[in-house]
Amino acid sequence: QVQLVESGGGLVQAGDSLRLSCAASGRALINYALGWFRQAPGKEREFVARIRWSGTGIVYADSVKGRFTISRDNAKNTVYLQMNSLKPEDTAVYYCAAVPSWQDYREKGNYLYWGQGTQVTVSS
Repeated sequence: QVQLVESGGGLVQAGDSLRLSCAASGRALINYALGWFRQAPGKEREFVARIRWSGTGIVYADSVKGRFTISRDNAKNTVYLQMNSLKPEDTAVYYCAAVPSWQDYREKGNYLYWGQGTQVTVSS
């Protein structure tokens, strides 16, 4: 069992930055990769970024590449999503989720655990 709690969302202006945190707890975290997803109103939940607890295997969606950075602090069991140069189209609820490290990270159905989400709103 893995528990995930996101924080750090808020209302910002276009061009601003935010850092989201995902605090993880539970057993055998090393066996999971952590992903960030987002869901805008009326749209499907989409993949944003992924990192393994080892710090390897970092991947980003094309829409955020070069602007967002995923990282982790193993001592704190926390994964971060640093979001720079935010755009109005980044507005969404952001979720972190855990997937067994050997599973295809691109498939939402492979993620076993999800956080409650944190709202990010970017005004223009």
